[in-house]
Amino acid sequence: MLVVNAAQMRELDKETIEGVGIPGLLLMENAGRGAAEYIRRHYGQTIQGEVLVVAGPGNNGGDGFVIARHLAQSGMGVKILLLVEPERYKGDAGLNYEIAKKLNIPMIECLDEAAVHPVGRTIETAGLVVDAIFGTGLSRPPAGRFAAVISIINETAVPVVAVDIPSGLSADTGQPLSIAVRADSTVTMALPKTGHVLSPGREYTGLLEIIDIGIPAFLVERKGIETELLDDDFFSSIVRPRPDSGHKGTFGHLLVMAGSRDKTGAAALVARGALRTGAGLVTVGCPKGVQPILATKLTESMTIGLPETTDGSPSIAVLDGLDRLLKGKRAVAIGPGIGLGQETMELVRELVGSLPLPLVADADALTAIGTDHALVKNAPFDRILTPHPGEMARLTGLKTLDIQRDRVGTACFLAEATGAVVVLKGAGTVIARPDGRVAINSTGNPGMGAGGMGDVLTGIIGALLAQGYDPWDAARIAVFAHGKAADMLAKLKGRWGYLAQEVADWLPSLWPR
Repeated sequence: MLVVNAAQMRELDKETIEGVGIPGLLLMENAGRGAAEYIRRHYGQTIQGEVLVVAGPGNNGGDGFVIARHLAQSGMGVKILLLVEPERYKGDAGLNYEIAKKLNIPMIECLDEAAVHPVGRTIETAGLVVDAIFGTGLSRPPAGRFAAVISIINETAVPVVAVDIPSGLSADTGQPLSIAVRADSTVTMALPKTGHVLSPGREYTGLLEIIDIGIPAFLVERKGIETELLDDDFFSSIVRPRPDSGHKGTFGHLLVMAGSRDKTGAAALVARGALRTGAGLVTVGCPKGVQPILATKLTESMTIGLPETTDGSPSIAVLDGLDRLLKGKRAVAIGPGIGLGQETMELVRELVGSLPLPLVADADALTAIGTDHALVKNAPFDRILTPHPGEMARLTGLKTLDIQRDRVGTACFLAEATGAVVVLKGAGTVIARPDGRVAINSTGNPGMGAGGMGDVLTGIIGALLAQGYDPWDAARIAVFAHGKAADMLAKLKGRWGYLAQEVADWLPSLWPR
C-alpha cells in the first residue's frame, strides 16, 4: 500500500480538482460520508450519548460538517463544537456549514480560551468525539483554545475518531507538534500518511481506516510515490513458493560470522532465524574456543572454529583461511555478538568492505563501520545495514533524538551515503533504498523489545539473500515476517516475556505452503 506525505496529498487533491475536474465539494462529501459510515459501522451500537463533532478551521472542519449531517440524518444525536467564527468558513467548508445550520444541527461556539472551561463538560459527557480540528496541513503547534480543547479530549474516557489525522500530529514525521489528539480510530482520505504509520504517530492514530474519496488511480500512479506500507498483500505477492524439486543446495548456503566468548547466544539466534526462514545450509563461523558450545546449541547448523583473540573474539588471522570459509556460500550475515576489540573490528571492516557476496551487517559490525560510509559504498557486492536508533547515531553522527524525529529522512540519508539498503529498526521499522524508495512496516508489537530479536532478524535477512532475493526484497520480507511472527506469538502468549527464539520458531507458519 502506498503512503504519502502532506505535500503529495495536497498535489493529488489539486490535480483531481483542477486537472480532472472533480469538484472539491464532491471530494469533501465523499470524505464525510465515508467517515460517517465508518462511525456507524464501528461505533453505532456502543455510543452512549451524543456524537460531538469538534470543528476547526478549513476543510477539516468542512469534513466534520458533512459527518455531522450524515450522522444526524441517520437518526443519531449530534452536536457541533465550533472552534472558529462561522464567517471564517469559506468555499466548500462554508457551504457545508450552512447546510448543517439549515438542518438545525445544534452548534456550540468556543472562540477563545475563556470559553474552553464551559464546554469541557460537553466534551466529557459526549458518547463519541469526532476530531475535525486540524488536517494534514498543520505545520505549527496547536495553541490557545485549540490546545486546551485537545487536552480535554485526551483527558476523557470518551472514544475519539480523528478525521484524516489526529489534530496536532505531523503528517510527515508522526511526531506531535506539541500536544496532539490520541484517537481510538482515524479515518483518512485516499491514502495513509507517513505520520500514521511511523512511531509515535501510529499510537496516536489508533485503528486506521482508508476512505476512497474519488481521487483517480492514474493520478496516484503518475505521482511516482516512493513510500509504501508493508502489509499482508505485499507479503503474499512477493514471497516465492518453494519448488517441489528443491533441495538444500537449491535454497542457499549462509555464512554467519557472529558470536564471541560471552555472546554465543547471538550467533545461535542468527542461525535459528536463518534456518526457520528456509536456508538450505547454515554455517556459523565463530571463535574456536566457543565452537563446542555452538555445535551443541545448533544441531542443524555447521560450525567452523576461527582463530581468536585473547578476549575470545575472531582475530584478523581469519583472513588467512577466507577462501575455505567462503567456499559454496551465497550470502553472509555478520556482527551479532562478534566483539568490539580493535583486531576484531579490523577484521569486520575488511570483510564488509571486500567480500564478493551479498552481506547483512548488524550490531557490532555496525560499530566497526561507524561513519566510514565509503567502506560500504565501495564494497564489491550488495550490503544491508540493520541499525537500531542508537547504532544509527554511530553510523551518522546524529543524536538519537533527532533520528527518531525524522526516521524516514535519516534512513534515506544513510542509504544514499552508503549505497546500501538500510533497515532502521523500531516501532514502524523503516527500510530505505539508495534511490529514495522507502518501505514502512506495519507488523510488530512491544513484546519485541527484548534481547536477541535483532539477531533473529539478521538471520532472516541472511537466509533470504542466500535464497537469491535481492537486498530490497530480502529486507522488506524479513522485517514484515519478523514482526508478523511476533504478532502471532503475542496473540497466543500476550505481549510480555516471549523469547526471540520463539519468534524464530513461528516463522515457518508464515511462508507459502
